Amino acid sequence: MIKQKLNMEHGMAQTDQKLATTNRAVAKERRREQLIHATIKCIARRGISTTTLADVTKEAGLSLGIINLHFQSKDKLLLDTLKYLIDEYHLNWRKKLETSGTSPAEKLTALIDLDFSKAIADRNKLAVWFAFWGETKSHSTYLKTCARYDQLFTDTEAELFQEIIREGNYNNLDAHVLATTLDALIDGLWLDILLLPNEVTRTQAKENVMNLLHCILPGHF
Repeated sequence: MIKQKLNMEHGMAQTDQKLATTNRAVAKERRREQLIHATIKCIARRGISTTTLADVTKEAGLSLGIINLHFQSKDKLLLDTLKYLIDEYHLNWRKKLETSGTSPAEKLTALIDLDFSKAIADRNKLAVWFAFWGETKSHSTYLKTCARYDQLFTDTEAELFQEIIREGNYNNLDAHVLATTLDALIDGLWLDILLLPNEVTRTQAKENVMNLLHCILPGHF
C-alpha cells in the first residue's frame, strides 16, 4: 500500500512538472509573439532603422530584459519578425490552395482573395513588408528569407495558369509571364493600399486584378 501511494505521488509530481513545463513554453511563445506584433507596429510607424528595442518593449508593455531574453539583439528581432510574416502568409496560402475547390480558376481566385484579405493586406503588415524589401539591397539575409517561398508561389501560379490556358485553348499566352505579371500587379496594388488608403481599398484592388484576368482569360474569369 505504501509503495503504491509513493508511486501515485511520484506520478502526480511528474504530471505537475510536465504541466508546468508546458505552461512555461506556452507563456514564452506568447511573449515572443507579443514582441513581434509590437515590432510590426513600430516598424509601420517609424521604419526599420529608427525602431529601437526600447520602442518595441514600450509598445508591448514589457521590460527590456524580456526582449533580450527572447531575441538577444535588434537584428535577431527583425529577422524573426520577417520570418513570422512569411510563415504566416505561407500557412494561409497553403490552406487556401488545399481547400478552394478543384478547378485551377477557383484556386487562383482563392489565392487572390487571400492577397487582398484583411489578414494579409493589413496596412501595418504591408508597411513592414515594403520596409524589409527596401533593406534587401544592404541585407542579403532579408533577400534570402523573402526569396525562400517566392519561387514556390510563382511556380504554383504558373501551373494554374497553364491548366487554364490548356482548358480554354487560349493562344499565344505564356503561363510563367502571366504568373510574374500577376505578382507584380499585386505588389503594386499593395503599395497603393498602403500609400493611398482613401483612394484604393482592398475590394477595389481585388476587382482590378479580376477585371484584368477577365480580359486575358474571359472563359475562366
